Amino acid sequence: MILTPIAAPELGPILERFAVRLAGNPRAAAAFGRIRATWPVTPGQVDTPAQRAEGIRLAHAFGIETLDEEPENAFMWDGRCIRTRIEATVIAHEVAHWLLCAPERRPLPDFGLGSGPSTGRRDIANAAFCVSLEERETEEVLTSLLGILWEAELGQPAILGALEQNWLEGADRDSTAAFFAEMLERLYALGHVDAEGRPCPPPARRAAA
Repeated sequence: MILTPIAAPELGPILERFAVRLAGNPRAAAAFGRIRATWPVTPGQVDTPAQRAEGIRLAHAFGIETLDEEPENAFMWDGRCIRTRIEATVIAHEVAHWLLCAPERRPLPDFGLGSGPSTGRRDIANAAFCVSLEERETEEVLTSLLGILWEAELGQPAILGALEQNWLEGADRDSTAAFFAEMLERLYALGHVDAEGRPCPPPARRAAA
């Protein structure tokens, strides 16, 4: 949910000012530049069947199984596969969840983080919750950014995810840009983005292992 909606005519200048605040961090600036480049969004190019198919191919490239079913029937992630009858942006987000999740939590519904907004069996997912609130918050933030970066890499409207997930809330504060840069650097340190802030594709990750 967007905390403070931004009118379309205001977004361009806000993106420009935010980019200026990232100028001192080339990796974060490059990553944000790719997100920024997805604005303006072409009408009819949001959550298309092709974009959902791209997300599914991305999941399969990482060896993640998928199921063509609504998550409301069970879980977004059931410990074995991602349910993909949902928005393209959510598929990218769930791939990012899988990448960032500790391997021992992958067999758990919704990665042991508690139920997601689309989960149907919320009681079961919440019963599997096994991290601290702080750990969950940090993982959710990193997942959010990595999923958005994958959307940008796939040529999808990543800017909409950035807005929906409030990466531009308080965009005119230095602390907001600093937080973006800090989270990007964490992804880099974890090996999920490269030196240019691009998400690492499956072959690159295998080669680096």
